[in-house]
Amino acid sequence: MTHVSERSGAAGGPTGGSGADRQPWKATGRTGRKRSVSYAEAGVSIEAGDRAVELLKSKVRGTRRPEVLGDLGGFAGLFRLDTSRYQHPILASSTDGVGTKLVIAQQLNIHDTVGIDLVAMVVDDLVACGAEPLFLLDYIACGEVVPDKVAEIGAGIADGCRYAGCALLGGETAEHPGVLRPDEYDVSATGVGVVEESELLGPNRVEVGDVVIAMKSSGLHSNGYSLVRHVLLGAGRMRLDTVVDDFGGQRTLGEELLTPTKIYAQDCLKLIAEAEVRAVAHVTGGGIPGNLVRVLPENVDAVVNRATWKPQPIFDLIQSKGRIEDGEMESTFNMGVGMFAIVSAEDSDRALATLAGRGVEAWQAGEIIEGTGQVQMIGQHTRG
Repeated sequence: MTHVSERSGAAGGPTGGSGADRQPWKATGRTGRKRSVSYAEAGVSIEAGDRAVELLKSKVRGTRRPEVLGDLGGFAGLFRLDTSRYQHPILASSTDGVGTKLVIAQQLNIHDTVGIDLVAMVVDDLVACGAEPLFLLDYIACGEVVPDKVAEIGAGIADGCRYAGCALLGGETAEHPGVLRPDEYDVSATGVGVVEESELLGPNRVEVGDVVIAMKSSGLHSNGYSLVRHVLLGAGRMRLDTVVDDFGGQRTLGEELLTPTKIYAQDCLKLIAEAEVRAVAHVTGGGIPGNLVRVLPENVDAVVNRATWKPQPIFDLIQSKGRIEDGEMESTFNMGVGMFAIVSAEDSDRALATLAGRGVEAWQAGEIIEGTGQVQMIGQHTRG
């Protein structure tokens, strides 16, 4: 975060006349005025924002890469791209947020995990085209800047950047009194990565006979939380401090719902370096069918066998409490798979070994066949 500001538009301004009619603004005194009004009285504390930045500096420096120039506090983050490493470098960019998972964090007053979710949603979109995440810029909007809270959010973002291998280059913390309640905040981020043009992943590489490899999710990730909250906390009347036996280890519902999204960026980059990877699909909103289809050419289908894995208990809980049909579940949630890689059949064993060596639970979930660019979901998940 570089500084704090309020980004509300001006309430008024010039409404007519030519440019010649407009005069440069200058301050004028008002006789008889008894007291002035400060920015702090309007609800914006510059001092609190500065304090939040100071608390974050050490965490942000932990994400530094050799290409980063300067330090926090500038108007722009600077990154020296080493173009000598590439013949035809392609920059990739992605922007995302965390969604209404933030409501759970705010209700539990736990703020150091949602930053990991934020980074995951951005960098795992970047690596889906084969790009190495280089840096990320974050944006935090809150009703009131509480330095320790902002520092917790920022610390999670910094942790996520370290896991992804990218620099937290800068960002913005904005205080919006009157727009957000004092305890409310929202976060978003934009990331930039780079990939050699000849190594871009995508539908043009996918061939009949390729293997579909699934990588296990850490749970819900950061999608479908409006439905989750409606089903479990609304109609289901569950409490966030409820211990759910199926989660194991006296784990509460709140702890399960705040499980950070797994970051696959470095795992996928290693996989791309070790095996013939054709395409990568990040499973977010739209579920498995809605995301895997995005990396298929029009002449093939992906056949995914549900029987090859067992979704985590949280998915069963949501479906049973909400009486949700299978199709709705699969179009909303990742159902236990956070990322897919489509690899050549010859390299499938190498791919699985590479992921296992990095501690990623992965398995062969399907194959690529002749078709019309569709995802065929077959079989049934293991239950119980």
